[in-house]
Amino acid sequence: MNINEFKAGKYEEQYEYQSFLPTPINQEWIVSDSKTLTLLEETNRLLGELNAFSQLIPDVDFFIRMHITKEATTSSRIEGTQTNIEEALVGKLDVDPEKRDDWQEVHNYIEAINFAIKQLSHIPLSNRLLHETHAVLLRGVRGKHKQPGEFRTSQNWIGVSLKHATFIPPHHQHVPNLMSDLEKFMHNDQIYIPHLLKVALIHYQFETIHPFLDGNGRLGRLLIVLYLVSFGLLHKPALYLSDFFERHKGEYYDQLMAVRTTHKLETWLQFFLLGMRETTGMSIQVFKDILALKERIEREHLPTFHVRRQANAQALMQSLYRNPVTTIKMVTDLIQAQTNTAAALIDDFVRLEILKELTGKRRNRLFIFEDYVRLFKR
Repeated sequence: MNINEFKAGKYEEQYEYQSFLPTPINQEWIVSDSKTLTLLEETNRLLGELNAFSQLIPDVDFFIRMHITKEATTSSRIEGTQTNIEEALVGKLDVDPEKRDDWQEVHNYIEAINFAIKQLSHIPLSNRLLHETHAVLLRGVRGKHKQPGEFRTSQNWIGVSLKHATFIPPHHQHVPNLMSDLEKFMHNDQIYIPHLLKVALIHYQFETIHPFLDGNGRLGRLLIVLYLVSFGLLHKPALYLSDFFERHKGEYYDQLMAVRTTHKLETWLQFFLLGMRETTGMSIQVFKDILALKERIEREHLPTFHVRRQANAQALMQSLYRNPVTTIKMVTDLIQAQTNTAAALIDDFVRLEILKELTGKRRNRLFIFEDYVRLFKR
């Protein structure tokens, strides 16, 4: 099908409302617009550069953890949580009690990402994986009673109420067939369409089906990176679009809705590719900035430590790339030393402005590797 001839679907009469039944997408697609193809070429080039960084950087998985933490806070914030990246990096008991529910939602998302990426080595990207990941996402948080891990068996909607909804997805009786079509489209190697356009279609269709009672936004955004990793476009999960979608939140929702109302899929594809291009470029810059920060600290600060303390300083520095918030207790355990030795090491890191005290307390103090965390907040 030529993408310009696409009909997004139709409205179906239900009792006192209309639901939107989307057109199945497991079919051949023809895309010939020069702007779309140019964006596609530019984004693919940047993806290749990002993959080169992710393969060449030592201990890259330390930095991937921070990408995942940023994604979890940003994607959850789109849905209304208030946890920031600093709060996401500390323990639950170190967060204000009124923010702990939000903190838990963010950490469920982190767990869901890690779970899904790990599962891809055992099972393909599939509805089964989406079910299992959704169950992790909603475990013990708001939405825990909304059929976690199961496609919905009742009508849902986007908006304050069904009567005043901004969008009403398909009736639940259509969800199994629509999601089966989506899964077939993911793996249909007889359809020749570039992967980045394919994942843009998949994300649009998933959000339009809205197959779960809760968590569709977060899971739909996670589905993007799962596809990119599953089909080899990303060697490491270091690229997430939630930051772009949040900064362009109104346009993001408008673009999705415009496909349903005007059938203009090409505009959505271009918006998605713009997001991919911008986000890939930012991820590359973060890797460059990490390497520059690492080189500066190793050149200017670590040599100032006495030879007998070098091993401890190196161990703490490496651990901060994995978890940039630490405590005296954590450092004590890390270097297997007395508390006063760990405290002295932290004091040196504070003096060198590698660490900054976060809480202002005299006891149970938290220290943050602020320059590093700042790289993920832009």
